[in-house]
Amino acid sequence: MKRGKRPELMWGLGLNESESAQIQEATGPAFFLRNFQNNALPRARELDKGEKPSAAWIPWRVWNAIPEQNREAFRSLEQTQRILIQEDSDKPVEIEEVLEEGFLTVVRTPLTRAKVQDALFRAKEVTSLYSDIYRMTEEIFLERELLARKTDQLLFLNKVLSSATETMDPAGLLLSAKNDFRMLLPVRQLNAVFWQREPEQEHVDAEIFLDCRMSPQAEASWAEFLMQSAARMGGKPDSYRVHHVCGPETPALETDGPAQGRVVALPLKAGDQYYGCMALQSDQAVRLGKDQIQTLHAAVNHLGLALRNALVFREIKMRADRDGLTRIHNRRSFDERLVQELKRHQRYRQPLSLLMLDVDHFKQVNDTFGHQAGDEVLRRIGQILQDSLRSMDLAARYGGEEFAVLLPHTPEKDSQKLAERIRKRIEDTDFGLSAKDFRVTASIGVAALAAGSLQKENDLVLKADQALYTAKHNGRNMVVVSGKKKSRARSMGE
Repeated sequence: MKRGKRPELMWGLGLNESESAQIQEATGPAFFLRNFQNNALPRARELDKGEKPSAAWIPWRVWNAIPEQNREAFRSLEQTQRILIQEDSDKPVEIEEVLEEGFLTVVRTPLTRAKVQDALFRAKEVTSLYSDIYRMTEEIFLERELLARKTDQLLFLNKVLSSATETMDPAGLLLSAKNDFRMLLPVRQLNAVFWQREPEQEHVDAEIFLDCRMSPQAEASWAEFLMQSAARMGGKPDSYRVHHVCGPETPALETDGPAQGRVVALPLKAGDQYYGCMALQSDQAVRLGKDQIQTLHAAVNHLGLALRNALVFREIKMRADRDGLTRIHNRRSFDERLVQELKRHQRYRQPLSLLMLDVDHFKQVNDTFGHQAGDEVLRRIGQILQDSLRSMDLAARYGGEEFAVLLPHTPEKDSQKLAERIRKRIEDTDFGLSAKDFRVTASIGVAALAAGSLQKENDLVLKADQALYTAKHNGRNMVVVSGKKKSRARSMGE
């Protein structure tokens, strides 16, 4: 035995002095035999903890005296090989019975060195074999666990990639991402900020996307957190607009702001420039393994590309659908929407109204105050229209100084009231550049399709245009409703 190495433990269960001495002598100092007397055998609960002997020597006479319910406890000793000792006077035991009783082998007395060492050799071989099998089993289970984890991560990445191709709407992508990230993390909230810095641009406006339902305090906390994240990434936006990301289901009201230890901030990059940041908040502290972090970064890279494409697509579409000067819809966008709304009107039998607006004496504004002042008038009127409408309504620059306003689900009476409010706001607005303040007025024609009517789109536009012509002909700065002999009309001097 090497110096400092502790002897290997063996048990003897009910061995007599002769048997104990023979075994100890045969094994030498490399083993230590602890012998339990017949009346002091270890109990079942003592076998589950404490010592783990490599071998247990049990005479047949002792084994037969142990109650059956206690034998099962000895049979369950996985790391201990049991060796049966038979005396010459005992009836030979069949090998099947030996194995059935849970013994490794049987040794008959006298216990010579050769017999004892041979039994111990077998015990060590079997123990080593069991150890190898156990280790291999552990490795197999570990490999299966890793494989299952890799499979889950691949499914997660596949889901993210699939979702990223289903829509070109940034809010829709974020909503899908929130659901997809739940395959990897217990995500409760997903919020984001995007910004775009143009060359030589003084001010940077950010867009913040927040979960659908938030308390004012939570919304303010998240906006502050996301703006600070944008500043750290070099965006440094000085203002922001908030969009709410809503799914088909109505979620519970969120009252939690960003919580330390539960938020994962994920920068979004295009080329070498940061353009956004996503913030995931989970229900508990976030602790990710190295492979999970790699998977998360891979998903964010793909999702970031999809989000960037969606933002660019939205900007291009906006430029195609919007008037460059007023930033409201253009003629092409209006024509497309009018066709859609007429189809809805005919299908669902809902009223539909149209306003046609023209700036009075616009040429005089350009001639007197300059084209920059004229442009400012058009911009301000576009803003007045936007501020006066619902989200479902559409305001468009129809051409030159003429505007069109499409009002779904709006009867003639309500559209006339709205037209009068718009006319009054324009009349009361101070226009101009620097010290050159002036006022303008507008004439508005109103036409409406009653619920269930089957008129063509040209009829609606023609009637609104004719009403506008009547307003201009009757003195301007008034609202005229198509088909009515008397209309709401006020001149500038009134």
